[in-house]
Amino acid sequence: MSQPRPNKRRLVREHVLQALYAYEASQDTVDHVIATILRPAYAEEKQYLRFAERLFLKTADARTEADVLIEKHVENWDLNRLARTDRYVLWMAITELLYFPDIPPKVTLNEAVEVARAFGTDKSASFVNGILDAVLRQLRDDDRLNKTGRGLVETGGRKPE
Repeated sequence: MSQPRPNKRRLVREHVLQALYAYEASQDTVDHVIATILRPAYAEEKQYLRFAERLFLKTADARTEADVLIEKHVENWDLNRLARTDRYVLWMAITELLYFPDIPPKVTLNEAVEVARAFGTDKSASFVNGILDAVLRQLRDDDRLNKTGRGLVETGGRKPE
């Protein structure tokens, strides 16, 4: 039985993960990484290229902020000891939670878990899921989760799950 094909946005997230890895490993400029990894992949699909560039650039800018949130939820663990791919997946997901108001948190978490499953270790998916659940709770408690649009805003007295 064959695996279902990932959706297009998941493929974009996978390319952004690869771009973050290249950016961190090579210390090349963001422009160089975009030109060599993201643009060739989405040259004919402008909407996906825009999403990929925006996610990559925003994640590169928000790395320190994401690390602060991650560090609060990894007990007795140094950030530099985390698997690189797990850390980069967490960076992307936290960036989406904070700076992409049109993407539902549930989608962000599901996509991050699937990317971690595809690129990480056997334990990456559950690790990423656990950290992101804790970060999401913290962002909600701190009133830092800014989601808008249909299906993203809770109209009752309860905060969305």
